[in-house]
Amino acid sequence: MYRSPWLRLREDQVLRPNGQPGLYGVVEMVDAVGVVALTDDERVYLVGQHRYPTDHYGWEIVAGYGDPLEGPLESARRELREETGLSADEWTPLGICHLSNSVTDQVGHLFLARALSAGEAAPDETEALAVRTLPLAEALGLAQSGQIVQAFSLVGLYRAWHHLRGGV
Repeated sequence: MYRSPWLRLREDQVLRPNGQPGLYGVVEMVDAVGVVALTDDERVYLVGQHRYPTDHYGWEIVAGYGDPLEGPLESARRELREETGLSADEWTPLGICHLSNSVTDQVGHLFLARALSAGEAAPDETEALAVRTLPLAEALGLAQSGQIVQAFSLVGLYRAWHHLRGGV
């Protein structure tokens, strides 16, 4: 029905749980990557940007589309460099999550990036980004109070916190 470099929309004929035929719209999307970039003193880098679909300006972890030719880790390294100028010597996988599995097949790959080195950011020409750091505990407070609302960021921040504290 629709195709772009980032997504494809299809409509499937399905048999519903009640046994009746129906249609199910599926948005096929390339994988996403998310990076919780953390300094030695546990300050996290957040990226501020306006999101057109929700008409909302918010703070998020570093994130973007994965490139199937790169793989998730290389895509995460690229996104970190593009959005913040940072590179990292230590990478820890924080697992995957399904970002909106009622309508899309997109998988998000999360990483914790540490041992950071500064460089020059090179965001996409379609992005107007602000970058800031704050203590991870403060970022979690913003998440808990509803000031950080993007799901990928919430999952990444909480998983990073639990990883650092030896939790499950």
